[in-house]
Amino acid sequence: MTTRVACLGDSLTRAQLSVDYLDLLERRGPPGDLRLARFGVNGDFAHNLLRRLDPVVADPPDVITVLIGTNDARASLAGYPVEQAMKRKHLPERPSAGWFQQCLEAIVERLRTETDATIGLLSLPVLGQQLDGAPAQASQAYSRMIAEVATAHDATYLPLHERQVEEVRRAGPPPIPYRAPTPAASVGVLLRTAVLRHRLDTISRRRGLLLTTDHIHQNSRGAALVAEVIDTWLPTRSA
Repeated sequence: MTTRVACLGDSLTRAQLSVDYLDLLERRGPPGDLRLARFGVNGDFAHNLLRRLDPVVADPPDVITVLIGTNDARASLAGYPVEQAMKRKHLPERPSAGWFQQCLEAIVERLRTETDATIGLLSLPVLGQQLDGAPAQASQAYSRMIAEVATAHDATYLPLHERQVEEVRRAGPPPIPYRAPTPAASVGVLLRTAVLRHRLDTISRRRGLLLTTDHIHQNSRGAALVAEVIDTWLPTRSA
């Protein structure tokens, strides 16, 4: 029996700048075991995801995964271009931890009310490669909020952040300082992959990064952990 899974999120789910965790997830089981639907939009905040749930509830899947909040967490960091992001993503208010949690609660409540799907909320991938740095700490703080929402609203918390922290500690990569990618840098990655045929993992390796290509978007190792955490939880896979 095929399980229909809707994967909701931002650029990590859109997979133009990240290795595609949906593809890796599909490959972890028998052919035809899963039918995956992608609902990822580059740069989205939780507010943006809340506003585009109509296609998901119009054709409800069996399972829904939600991976959102990386951009909300990034907006809490010093130097993040908040005003530009608000304009680009049409945000009605300045991003904050409280607003993120409210939007995520509203997302879960609508999905629970208007579908019968089993819902899993993934914590955030680690931002950066220095676990004691402000970016990694921000991704941890927002992951704690995701856990609170999951507990309060009858969703399952999927511990991606914890799994990635474990991987970073085990591997002990060099403590490369966090540097947020600019729009121009993201376009450069797209050109290198589309025109020069450079693999994302090659870019990652040249930069000395363990799980990402740019401290945010996932390489094969990072995306494999996303797929692993979802796969371990999927009701059909654990039955």
